[in-house]
Amino acid sequence: MPPPPGGGKSAHAYTRFIPREELSSFAAWTPGSLGGEAEAAAAAAAEPQKSPEELQAEALRAARQGGYHDGYRDGLAALESFKQSFAQQATAQMGALMQSYAAQMDELQQQMAGALADAAVSLARQVVRGELRSNAQQVAVVAQEAIEALLLSARHVTLRVHPDDQPLVAQGAAEILEARGARLVADAAVTRGGCLVESDIGIIDASIESRWRRAAAALGSEAAWSSEEPTP
Repeated sequence: MPPPPGGGKSAHAYTRFIPREELSSFAAWTPGSLGGEAEAAAAAAAEPQKSPEELQAEALRAARQGGYHDGYRDGLAALESFKQSFAQQATAQMGALMQSYAAQMDELQQQMAGALADAAVSLARQVVRGELRSNAQQVAVVAQEAIEALLLSARHVTLRVHPDDQPLVAQGAAEILEARGARLVADAAVTRGGCLVESDIGIIDASIESRWRRAAAALGSEAAWSSEEPTP
């Protein structure tokens, strides 16, 4: 047998190189390309299947987790709504409280003003009464001013005074009485310190009660001159 080409060395079939031009197609080989799908299928088959109870438990846990998040979100929304409602109610209550407080303060101020006015009037009454006792001749000045306030056209002028004041007025207001042709009359109904001027055109009330009411009204009081005199 003739020796094989290539120097007489024997060649095995698997040692023969195939020229590239004789290959129709080829692809690179990777270690995982052999049996990969089979291994994946085997792994999937080897994974333990969950029982219906486990699946139900997982579903329950998922539902609880979702409910927790939903409840937390709803709780925050409810808390914010409560805070706004509480703030509005607190504001309204505070406004009503301030209005009530202001009304009470106004009433208290009015009461205090009335009490001060009454105290001032009471003190003034005592001062006037003391002045009438110590300076009784002042009634003549009052009578003179009352006659001077009467119109010059007035006729039939009559001056009424308390009997105890008659001599004081007759002496202290003699000139004006004579000038106006006025008649001086003692009248026990007239309180000491005051007088009434009557004429054909009207009456001038210069009584102590009338003058006192005007003075008390200026102080914001309706206190009468004496307890026997009703308040207007």
